[in-house]
Amino acid sequence: MDHLTDVPEGLAEPASPAQVNDYDGFAEAYAAENENNLVNAYYERPAMLELAGDVAGRRILDAGCGSGPLSAALRDRGADVTGIDASARMVALARRRLGDDAALHVGDLSDPLPFADGAFDDVVASLVLHYLEDWGPTLAELRRVLRPGGRLIASVEHPFVAYTFQEPRPDYFATTSYTFHWTYDGQSFPLRFWRKPLHAMTDAFTTAGFRLSVISEPQPDPAARELFPDGFHDLSTKTCFLFFVVEVPSAAAGPGD
Repeated sequence: MDHLTDVPEGLAEPASPAQVNDYDGFAEAYAAENENNLVNAYYERPAMLELAGDVAGRRILDAGCGSGPLSAALRDRGADVTGIDASARMVALARRRLGDDAALHVGDLSDPLPFADGAFDDVVASLVLHYLEDWGPTLAELRRVLRPGGRLIASVEHPFVAYTFQEPRPDYFATTSYTFHWTYDGQSFPLRFWRKPLHAMTDAFTTAGFRLSVISEPQPDPAARELFPDGFHDLSTKTCFLFFVVEVPSAAAGPGD
């Protein structure tokens, strides 16, 4: 699920699990805001596409596909894309974008995935892992559905951001949650995220059997300089998201490879 990153004016009061991350309740508004804004359209998605490279003919799972903008961009570049998201309403919006014949599924990434072993060449997880307290089960499933040599390309909120906007600052080395309200058209929607230190992220990937290939802190698309002059300066000089490319070792790789 794509994630808007307006730094909250203040952290929200604790919300019950039934209230938070209810994307079905604001899917249309969220998708519309996400479509052309600075951080998603001119920073996060271009960075994900750059890391993916030439995807023509590759079987790609968009894990947490939301309303499908990244799926659409990958498909336009020749990929065979399958999408899955926990929000039925978001999947409906993705289907409207991608067509009735698109391979789209409603499913929680914390549960077993409805795909065969080695079904995909790549998985993209765009701003979704930071919704999970424990990455282990999800990463194990994503590794399972990737072929040997396959890649997981993931973006998450940068740990420096997650630990610095709250005062007093939380323990950097602890995995802790925070909740803030995303506001649209006068309505407020609570979103809950999980902070992890960088070493906990990399440890989670390697424990799941991935090999770390790339850690990236990219710059925004230069086209945003004129469209969002103030925001462009902030985004190009401050941390926002952190990007990973991790790989499933090929069958021929030895223990030390």
